[in-house]
Amino acid sequence: MIILAIETSCDDTGIAIIKVNEKKLSKIKVLSNLISSQVKIHQKYGGVYPSLAKREHQKNLPILFEKSKKEAKDPKIDLIAVTVGPGLDPCLWVGVNFAKDLAKNLGLPLLSINHIKAHIYANFLDFKSEKQLKDIFPAIYLIVSGGHTQLIFVKDFGHYKFLGETRDDAAGECFDKIGRMLGLGYPGGPPIEREAAKFKAKDSKFKVNLPRPMMHQKNYDFSFSGLKTAALYDYKERKPEIRKSKEYIRAISAETQQAIIDVLVKKTIKAAKEYKAKTVILGGGVIANRELRKQLKAKIKKDLPNTEYLSPDIKLSTDNALMIAITAYYQWLTEGSALSDDWKKVSVNANLRIEK
Repeated sequence: MIILAIETSCDDTGIAIIKVNEKKLSKIKVLSNLISSQVKIHQKYGGVYPSLAKREHQKNLPILFEKSKKEAKDPKIDLIAVTVGPGLDPCLWVGVNFAKDLAKNLGLPLLSINHIKAHIYANFLDFKSEKQLKDIFPAIYLIVSGGHTQLIFVKDFGHYKFLGETRDDAAGECFDKIGRMLGLGYPGGPPIEREAAKFKAKDSKFKVNLPRPMMHQKNYDFSFSGLKTAALYDYKERKPEIRKSKEYIRAISAETQQAIIDVLVKKTIKAAKEYKAKTVILGGGVIANRELRKQLKAKIKKDLPNTEYLSPDIKLSTDNALMIAITAYYQWLTEGSALSDDWKKVSVNANLRIEK
């Protein structure tokens, strides 16, 4: 069975083609996985400009489609999958309309894929048996990206309980805004991580103290707007020459990163304990942060020695079509012919939630 997947939820255009066994879970063979990033285009805006992103998707999709078919040696496609939400409405419609045209012209079934769910399934690329999959549940899923910071309890395959999310800025958005304030460019996460790695606390003359919002509250919600504001106040209180100094930028980058990590780790461990999770699963672009991975993994090993830690390859942590294809495969295995094959019914939901 050959699955073609399309991803256009934000500023990355993605197309992937995989070959799978349609009757039972087996290793997924990746025939093509192409991504066209728009980061350089949106850098001058300090964030994603939706109408511009839409235009780039319209330009990139046909090109990537032809390249992916060539790379996969022009396979006979059996199923098409497309991201329908959550995401930016104009961007999502580009991918959905492209997928609907393909489904109509090729006479193929079209699967609607939840972007958040796909970040979970990105972790299951190399799973080869249903037993291997079931052994990870129950699990706590932490997604951290530019638009989302959420904790979800996964009771079993396909059964979810939403625990909490950010009430304002997502962690990735906080990184972006502070990175822009410091003149580090967009996206802010990678340069802040690089600057933080260079910071030596014992040798620094700067002391930066930022809050850990909602870290000790009993709920599983997050809030990062206060952290962003506190960083801005600290920045404005410094003399102009200090703000631009490498030492100060490294100090506030390290504190920003650690504040975010502390909150994420504390809440995730709390959820894993309460729900007796066998596994903690990570997803989303921010989990590419190596320090976050390192500290969360160490905390799990210390506090929850019987709990496994599962994170995708860093290349699969950001938005990509391969995770959409993987999700489509698992949905097909569990629902099969019950899935709607009417492309006319497929629509966009920019605020789509993960089902309970």
